[in-house]
Amino acid sequence: MKNNNKIAIVSASLGVGGAERFAGLLSFMLHDLGYEVHNIIILDQVDYDYKGTLVNLGKLFANEKGIFRAVKKGKYIAKYLAENDIEMVIDNRSRPTIARELLTKWIYGNRKVYYFFHSSNLQMYLTNSVFWAKYIFGKATKLVCVSSEIEEKLKNKYQFTNTKTIYNPIVFTEKVAEKPAAIPEKYILFFGRLEEKIKNFSLLLNAFSKSKVYQNGTKLLIIGDGSDKDFILTKIAALQLKNHVQVLPFQKNITPYIQHARCTILTSHFEGFPMAIIESLAVGTPVISVDCETGPKEIIQNNFNGLLVPNHDDIPLSEAIKTMIENEKLYQTCKNNAQKSVEHLSLTTIAQQWKQLLSEK
Repeated sequence: MKNNNKIAIVSASLGVGGAERFAGLLSFMLHDLGYEVHNIIILDQVDYDYKGTLVNLGKLFANEKGIFRAVKKGKYIAKYLAENDIEMVIDNRSRPTIARELLTKWIYGNRKVYYFFHSSNLQMYLTNSVFWAKYIFGKATKLVCVSSEIEEKLKNKYQFTNTKTIYNPIVFTEKVAEKPAAIPEKYILFFGRLEEKIKNFSLLLNAFSKSKVYQNGTKLLIIGDGSDKDFILTKIAALQLKNHVQVLPFQKNITPYIQHARCTILTSHFEGFPMAIIESLAVGTPVISVDCETGPKEIIQNNFNGLLVPNHDDIPLSEAIKTMIENEKLYQTCKNNAQKSVEHLSLTTIAQQWKQLLSEK
């Protein structure tokens, strides 16, 4: 290996989303471990902070169109890796297309390559064909999963042997920020992408409506950007919740909103290892989550740091909302246990796991 302290993180973007947030945090961890970090992003979206050099292919090839743009981006990555003597690559993208990944496999060549899996929806990362999946990824240095459930799925479906679980890290904040202006006095918080097919806002809004906690002044605050904002607003109106639900755009600094929430809530159809949950617990805010595939049950201990309920059922979810609002003893228990329940996910701890992985021969 020529320069084993040089590493590239290849991501779709550094824009809104958990995987993108992770890419930024990973660049800080690797930089602090002494690596020279090169952040290569496919799209021109940068919302999160990062360490190291940024290679913004979306901006470089903004005027190119169609398949030629993709090919030119690929050739540029190959040239960049070679010219900068980069011998390690962490691929943080979704990877569902065989043809594109065959090209990517050629681009990466004989380098040490670590492919990341952020979701239990494996079709975002792998073709259904076991043959092609094993051909493309079977000899990768490591397939890194954000939860042990995802790792088990990879092993069971594709018989991969080059897998490892490393959880997403979290930054702990002791200082309580000032409460942001123009938000409800008492509220439950959802933050993340506004995408119905993943986050299931229908379940969230139906459960909030049935809980009736808004009758006592507790509102629902939704923060994020995405393609289904209009769907959400229409659903809010249909349930006659316009006076009880507030929707705000993506906030780069989400911490103050989390700190001042009664709790945060997650209702996804599926996840990986949801950053929203661990970011909440890290600042001492309890969580209500559905037991979706995968992640929440590896983080939430029911009645200890939050409430975990069956998925796709608005009745137990509405009851959990009521309980977290009305049961002060339970709320204080969950709040007191929140931070210590995710201490094992600190940047320092997770960085050491990456250090060990990257140093393996």
